[in-house]
Amino acid sequence: MGLKRITDTGTDSGYLDGQLLIAMPGMADDRFSRAVIYVCAHSAEGAMGIVLNRPAADLSFPDLLVQLEIVPAMERIRLPQRLGQMQVLIGGPVETSRGFVLHSPDFHLEQSTLPIDDSVCLTATIDILRAIARGDGPKSAVLALGYAGWTAGQLESEIQANGWLTCPADAELIFNAPADMRYEFAMRKIGIEPAMLSIQAGHA
Repeated sequence: MGLKRITDTGTDSGYLDGQLLIAMPGMADDRFSRAVIYVCAHSAEGAMGIVLNRPAADLSFPDLLVQLEIVPAMERIRLPQRLGQMQVLIGGPVETSRGFVLHSPDFHLEQSTLPIDDSVCLTATIDILRAIARGDGPKSAVLALGYAGWTAGQLESEIQANGWLTCPADAELIFNAPADMRYEFAMRKIGIEPAMLSIQAGHA
Protein backbone atom coordinates (compact mmCIF):
# COMPACT_ATOMS: atom_id res chain seq x y z
CA MET A 1 0.00 0.00 0.00
CA GLY A 2 1.32 3.44 -0.87
CA LEU A 3 1.94 6.06 1.79
CA LYS A 4 -0.87 8.40 0.82
CA ARG A 5 -1.67 11.29 3.11
CA ILE A 6 -5.28 11.19 4.23
CA THR A 7 -6.76 14.67 3.94
CA ASP A 8 -10.01 13.92 5.76
CA THR A 9 -8.79 13.52 9.32
CA GLY A 10 -11.71 15.15 11.08
CA THR A 11 -13.08 13.48 14.19
CA ASP A 12 -16.04 12.15 12.20
CA SER A 13 -13.93 10.50 9.51
CA GLY A 14 -13.04 7.47 11.60
CA TYR A 15 -9.47 7.57 10.32
CA LEU A 16 -6.66 7.21 12.83
CA ASP A 17 -3.70 9.07 11.31
CA GLY A 18 -1.52 10.37 14.12
CA GLN A 19 -3.16 8.10 16.72
CA LEU A 20 -1.65 5.34 18.82
CA LEU A 21 -2.89 1.78 18.75
CA ILE A 22 -2.33 -0.02 22.05
CA ALA A 23 -2.64 -3.80 22.02
CA MET A 24 -5.16 -5.27 24.43
CA PRO A 25 -4.02 -8.13 26.69
CA GLY A 26 -6.09 -10.55 24.60
CA MET A 27 -4.32 -9.67 21.33
CA ALA A 28 -4.45 -12.91 19.33
CA ASP A 29 -1.45 -12.10 17.13
CA ASP A 30 1.75 -12.72 19.11
CA ARG A 31 3.66 -10.34 16.82
CA PHE A 32 1.67 -7.49 18.34
CA SER A 33 1.49 -8.56 21.98
CA ARG A 34 1.80 -5.41 24.14
CA ALA A 35 2.55 -3.40 20.99
CA VAL A 36 2.21 0.36 20.73
CA ILE A 37 1.80 1.42 17.11
CA TYR A 38 1.84 4.91 15.64
CA VAL A 39 -0.62 5.07 12.74
CA CYS A 40 1.02 6.84 9.80
CA ALA A 41 -1.70 6.40 7.16
CA HIS A 42 -5.29 5.19 7.33
CA SER A 43 -7.97 5.24 4.67
CA ALA A 44 -10.71 3.09 3.21
CA GLU A 45 -7.92 1.21 1.40
CA GLY A 46 -6.20 0.09 4.61
CA ALA A 47 -3.67 1.34 7.14
CA MET A 48 0.02 1.33 7.97
CA GLY A 49 1.84 2.13 11.18
CA ILE A 50 5.12 1.80 13.02
CA VAL A 51 5.57 -0.33 16.15
CA LEU A 52 7.21 1.95 18.73
CA ASN A 53 8.24 -0.49 21.44
CA ARG A 54 10.23 -3.26 19.75
CA PRO A 55 13.93 -2.29 19.85
CA ALA A 56 16.13 -3.99 17.28
CA ALA A 57 18.36 -6.40 19.18
CA ASP A 58 22.09 -5.71 18.93
CA LEU A 59 21.73 -3.09 16.19
CA SER A 60 22.64 0.53 16.80
CA PHE A 61 22.05 3.44 14.46
CA PRO A 62 25.80 3.83 13.70
CA ASP A 63 25.95 0.08 12.91
CA LEU A 64 23.13 0.56 10.43
CA LEU A 65 24.85 3.52 8.76
CA VAL A 66 27.92 1.32 8.22
CA GLN A 67 25.83 -1.63 6.93
CA LEU A 68 24.09 0.64 4.43
CA GLU A 69 27.48 2.08 3.39
CA ILE A 70 26.36 5.60 4.31
CA VAL A 71 29.54 5.97 6.36
CA PRO A 72 32.73 3.88 6.05
CA ALA A 73 33.39 1.55 8.99
CA MET A 74 36.54 3.50 9.89
CA GLU A 75 34.48 6.69 10.20
CA ARG A 76 32.02 5.15 12.66
CA ILE A 77 34.02 6.33 15.67
CA ARG A 78 33.76 9.94 14.45
CA LEU A 79 29.98 10.05 14.34
CA PRO A 80 28.32 12.34 16.90
CA GLN A 81 27.74 10.55 20.19
CA ARG A 82 24.00 11.29 20.08
CA LEU A 83 23.64 9.06 17.00
CA GLY A 84 24.58 6.11 19.17
CA GLN A 85 21.55 6.89 21.31
CA MET A 86 19.11 7.11 18.40
CA GLN A 87 16.68 4.23 18.59
CA VAL A 88 16.43 1.50 15.97
CA LEU A 89 13.08 -0.28 16.17
CA ILE A 90 11.50 -3.31 14.54
CA GLY A 91 8.60 -1.36 13.06
CA GLY A 92 6.52 -4.34 11.98
CA PRO A 93 6.50 -7.52 9.91
CA VAL A 94 6.19 -5.90 6.45
CA GLU A 95 9.26 -4.86 4.41
CA THR A 96 11.61 -5.53 7.33
CA SER A 97 14.72 -4.61 5.34
CA ARG A 98 13.40 -1.11 4.62
CA GLY A 99 13.94 1.84 6.95
CA PHE A 100 11.18 4.23 8.00
CA VAL A 101 12.10 7.34 9.98
CA LEU A 102 9.56 9.07 12.21
CA HIS A 103 10.86 12.54 12.90
CA SER A 104 10.15 16.08 14.01
CA PRO A 105 8.81 18.51 11.36
CA ASP A 106 12.02 20.60 11.22
CA PHE A 107 13.24 18.36 8.36
CA HIS A 108 11.52 17.90 4.99
CA LEU A 109 12.47 16.22 1.73
CA GLU A 110 10.33 17.23 -1.24
CA GLN A 111 8.36 14.26 -2.61
CA SER A 112 9.60 12.02 0.22
CA THR A 113 8.47 13.38 3.58
CA LEU A 114 4.90 12.67 4.69
CA PRO A 115 3.58 15.07 7.37
CA ILE A 116 1.30 13.07 9.66
CA ASP A 117 0.40 15.65 12.28
CA ASP A 118 1.84 18.89 13.66
CA SER A 119 4.70 17.17 15.47
CA VAL A 120 5.51 14.01 13.50
CA CYS A 121 6.56 13.30 9.90
CA LEU A 122 7.56 10.10 8.11
CA THR A 123 10.41 9.82 5.61
CA ALA A 124 11.33 6.44 4.11
CA THR A 125 14.28 7.26 1.84
CA ILE A 126 17.97 6.77 2.49
CA ASP A 127 18.53 10.52 2.03
CA ILE A 128 17.26 11.24 5.55
CA LEU A 129 19.80 8.79 6.98
CA ARG A 130 22.57 10.57 5.07
CA ALA A 131 21.32 13.90 6.44
CA ILE A 132 21.31 12.57 10.01
CA ALA A 133 24.85 11.20 9.57
CA ARG A 134 26.00 14.63 8.36
CA GLY A 135 24.33 16.37 11.29
CA ASP A 136 21.72 18.01 9.01
CA GLY A 137 18.81 15.79 10.00
CA PRO A 138 15.77 16.42 12.20
CA LYS A 139 16.12 17.35 15.85
CA SER A 140 14.16 14.26 16.94
CA ALA A 141 13.92 10.95 15.12
CA VAL A 142 13.45 7.21 15.53
CA LEU A 143 14.31 4.67 12.83
CA ALA A 144 12.14 1.61 12.28
CA LEU A 145 12.89 -1.39 10.10
CA GLY A 146 9.63 -2.55 8.55
CA TYR A 147 6.05 -1.55 9.31
CA ALA A 148 2.67 -2.97 10.28
CA GLY A 149 0.03 -3.03 7.56
CA TRP A 150 -3.71 -3.72 7.36
CA THR A 151 -5.92 -4.34 4.35
CA ALA A 152 -9.20 -2.50 3.77
CA GLY A 153 -11.43 -2.80 6.83
CA GLN A 154 -9.02 -5.07 8.73
CA LEU A 155 -7.93 -2.56 11.36
CA GLU A 156 -11.50 -1.43 11.96
CA SER A 157 -12.53 -5.05 12.54
CA GLU A 158 -9.68 -5.63 14.99
CA ILE A 159 -10.62 -2.51 16.95
CA GLN A 160 -14.27 -3.54 17.09
CA ALA A 161 -13.18 -6.96 18.35
CA ASN A 162 -11.37 -5.22 21.24
CA GLY A 163 -7.94 -6.00 19.83
CA TRP A 164 -6.75 -2.40 20.15
CA LEU A 165 -7.27 0.67 22.27
CA THR A 166 -6.71 4.01 20.55
CA CYS A 167 -5.54 7.37 21.84
CA PRO A 168 -3.90 10.53 20.48
CA ALA A 169 -0.13 10.25 20.12
CA ASP A 170 2.35 12.75 21.45
CA ALA A 171 5.88 13.51 20.32
CA GLU A 172 7.31 13.02 23.81
CA LEU A 173 6.21 9.38 23.88
CA ILE A 174 7.42 8.73 20.33
CA PHE A 175 10.83 10.37 20.53
CA ASN A 176 11.87 10.47 24.17
CA ALA A 177 10.17 7.74 26.20
CA PRO A 178 12.25 4.55 26.68
CA ALA A 179 10.99 1.91 24.23
CA ASP A 180 10.34 -0.63 26.99
CA MET A 181 8.13 1.86 28.86
CA ARG A 182 5.98 3.05 25.96
CA TYR A 183 3.22 0.49 26.54
CA GLU A 184 2.80 1.56 30.16
CA PHE A 185 3.05 5.26 29.26
CA ALA A 186 0.44 4.90 26.50
CA MET A 187 -1.94 3.03 28.79
CA ARG A 188 -1.61 5.64 31.52
CA LYS A 189 -2.15 8.36 28.93
CA ILE A 190 -5.73 7.10 28.58
CA GLY A 191 -6.12 6.61 32.32
CA ILE A 192 -5.58 2.85 32.51
CA GLU A 193 -3.17 1.11 34.88
CA PRO A 194 -1.81 -1.77 32.75
CA ALA A 195 -1.83 -4.28 35.61
CA MET A 196 -5.54 -3.64 36.19
CA LEU A 197 -6.64 -4.08 32.57
CA SER A 198 -8.67 -7.20 31.90
CA ILE A 199 -8.92 -9.01 28.59
CA GLN A 200 -12.62 -8.21 28.48
CA ALA A 201 -12.15 -4.42 28.69
CA GLY A 202 -13.82 -2.39 25.95
CA HIS A 203 -12.00 -0.14 23.54
CA ALA A 204 -11.56 3.56 24.17
